[in-house]
Amino acid sequence: MTSPNFVILYVDQPQQSGAFYSALLGREPVESSPTFVLFVLDAGFKLGLWSRHTVEPAATAAGGGAEIVFALDTPDAVDAAHADWSRRGLKILQTPTDMDFGRTFVALDPDNHRLRVYWLSDGEQANGEQK
Repeated sequence: MTSPNFVILYVDQPQQSGAFYSALLGREPVESSPTFVLFVLDAGFKLGLWSRHTVEPAATAAGGGAEIVFALDTPDAVDAAHADWSRRGLKILQTPTDMDFGRTFVALDPDNHRLRVYWLSDGEQANGEQK
């Protein structure tokens, strides 16, 4: 089986969500229409924003049931991202916290999709294996 390379979030207003993610990710979408916005990220991973009003079959889920996760290199980088996102006006669901895996915080996008930023503590790798 091939590895997933594309996530689609169902959003209320794709153009508004597209502007939000463009500013957050520091890049422009590669595709943009009234009902769909597409970003191509590092290593070819894609983030799509599809109007919850036009997706077929109709979506019944709303934001908050999953997370988009951003890995950073240091705990200080987590704190700096939190400060930056707070200044941008993102709603912060969890302030920077030390958890069993490392340092993390959680913010929400305009459609209440969870955005987790984290740094893995020593002894852990992104795939969960011990170093």
